[in-house]
Amino acid sequence: MAKSKEHSFDISAKLDMSEMKNALIQAQKEVDNRYDFKGDTKDYDLNMGSKTLTLLSGSDYKVDAMKDILISKMNKRGVSINSLEELKSEDASGNKRKFTYKIVDTIEADEARTIQKEIKALKLKVTAVNQGDEIRVSGKNLDDLQKVMAHLKSLELKAPLVFDNFR
Repeated sequence: MAKSKEHSFDISAKLDMSEMKNALIQAQKEVDNRYDFKGDTKDYDLNMGSKTLTLLSGSDYKVDAMKDILISKMNKRGVSINSLEELKSEDASGNKRKFTYKIVDTIEADEARTIQKEIKALKLKVTAVNQGDEIRVSGKNLDDLQKVMAHLKSLELKAPLVFDNFR
């Protein structure tokens, strides 16, 4: 009798940093060419070490416009907008506004527990094992695994979920 094969996939929050950098470059080019930003400070600063992104401009309105442009570029490049979590907005020197965002590229422990709880609540024949920075979901039925993916995509989670290593 043939043994049925176990299938699995991994859930992580990996961020394609090269695509994020490309989105930033495109956003900076668009902002540099916009009439309403002429003669004004307009700066995107990505700090890879601290995993932060800082937007600097003359007013909240302009920083919001810069964020909207960046989000549209991120969407076009397949980078989740959940990758940015606002940390703070503050006044900067020279009458400027500065917004700082944390780049989310991991699933935090409490969110991992929430994901595992959600998978268990589906009452499918699958197991979810936390493996540090990713969660491995396995089961014998491919349809069950696809139901898990669909359900998790429908949730409002902070981390930008990536499903990979589907076997």
